[in-house]
Amino acid sequence: MKEKRLFNIFGDDSLQHRQVVGGNVTNLFNLNNVKYTWANKLYRVMMENFWIPEKVSLFDDKRAYGELTEAERKAYDGILSFLVFLDSIQTNNLPHISNYITAPEINLILALQTYQEAVHSQSYAYIIESIIPTEKRNEIYDKWREDPILLERNQYIANIYQKFLDDKTEKNFARVLIANFLLEGIYFYNGFNFFYNLASRSLMIGTADEIKYINRDELVHCVIFSRMIKEIWNENPDFFDKDEVYKMFETAAEQEMAWSNHIIGEGVVGINKDTTEQYTKFITNQRLREIGLNPIYGGFDKTPYPHLEKIADTNGDGSVKGNFFEANVSSYNQSSAVEGWEEI
Repeated sequence: MKEKRLFNIFGDDSLQHRQVVGGNVTNLFNLNNVKYTWANKLYRVMMENFWIPEKVSLFDDKRAYGELTEAERKAYDGILSFLVFLDSIQTNNLPHISNYITAPEINLILALQTYQEAVHSQSYAYIIESIIPTEKRNEIYDKWREDPILLERNQYIANIYQKFLDDKTEKNFARVLIANFLLEGIYFYNGFNFFYNLASRSLMIGTADEIKYINRDELVHCVIFSRMIKEIWNENPDFFDKDEVYKMFETAAEQEMAWSNHIIGEGVVGINKDTTEQYTKFITNQRLREIGLNPIYGGFDKTPYPHLEKIADTNGDGSVKGNFFEANVSSYNQSSAVEGWEEI
């Protein structure tokens, strides 16, 4: 694959010739002339969802952190370590993906996604500095150095991204797009549910509020990549190897279960190996459907955490769930403060 030119004077911006990859556009943002109208809608959604991490108070969480059990603190610290990696690598890698996308309306939302990933990194820094004792903070950032399971998780996704940078083939780029969707669509969610679990027991409520902002950003990012993958597959039927896609999904699910069981274990009320397996396989099936593929895990059609799904719904109307884009995006409004914990 060849990286597109920054300004292509020989480009053709006509809609009938536009493609997600492999197109030949000038690279100018003419947002009155778009082929992928869903990208325009998502742009509006993402612009409305402006938020600042420090607007959420973490004052009470510092006290509550000391009241967590040893198992809960281990999970809290370890999940933060993994989340720091996920949003760090996304911030760095998304521009590399955008360099090969030849639909300006999609380039625009990828730029917004990159910004949002940077805000997420700021959020984790705010949480760590506000709650974690000074002497433990570097342990959060460096946990991958001493935890082989975390290192394996980090390396799997990073190696896929790096392989494309080293060898820019269509096959490697296809794997990058699937890996990105797996990261956005599977890797975050057992961790998110852990924080919601604590909040449902009136623990670390400020952290959970912060995670809710991140959660709804990530759901939009899932939509971006599911739409991109389906569009590319439709325009280039041989671009993705279906068997390879299924294999990557299965690997991601197995790693997610192994990591969650390792870092959360059996010491957190309401979460165990069975619920982790049920939830991971449920959400893996859901993500496969979102890109037009059949699920791979029979019988895993519902979440074991319905009460936490209710907590994660920042609007209270179901509009930020897995099939978010099919809902009314106008209800996904600009953030000020997340409320609603009094109802739990």
